[in-house]
Amino acid sequence: MGLEIEKKFTVKKLPDDLKRYAYHHIEQGYLNVHPAIRVRQEDDHYYMTYKSANGIMAKEEYNMDLDEASYKHMLKKADGNIITKKRYLIPLNEDAFSKEYLDEHKEDAKAFWDGNIKIELDVFEGFFEGLIIAEVEFPSIEAADNYKPADWFEKEVTGMKEYSNAQLTKLEKFIVEKA
Repeated sequence: MGLEIEKKFTVKKLPDDLKRYAYHHIEQGYLNVHPAIRVRQEDDHYYMTYKSANGIMAKEEYNMDLDEASYKHMLKKADGNIITKKRYLIPLNEDAFSKEYLDEHKEDAKAFWDGNIKIELDVFEGFFEGLIIAEVEFPSIEAADNYKPADWFEKEVTGMKEYSNAQLTKLEKFIVEKA
């Protein structure tokens, strides 16, 4: 199993140049919430994911490839709402880490400079239209702890149950809060 280390943020405004970034179409359903067991279609790739119930920012995660027929079969068994969204892959903000941090943490610096740390901007569709969440996955807990959020992020919502995709599937009603 791998370790997923991520932070989540609400968004003040979308980046002006959003259309220039690559994105994935994602559809997913949850077979279980705690621990999270989901099936996902990402473009033409299908898989099932297990995420441990422990941890806020760092969780064990395991993915298993599926074929399309298996995905569709399991999606019918999903509880609650099916989530659909576009996930934009945006380079990490240039001021994400201090120079001192990058000088002292060579592996994290390499991941940063090589563009291996990205902002994944989820623009939800369907039942959750209007919800926009930015996620950043980090190579280490230290990198996550030292990250300076992009200026277009609003507030950090890491670990807040109401922003968990698994929890969203259980909602009977969804209303986007307007600032």
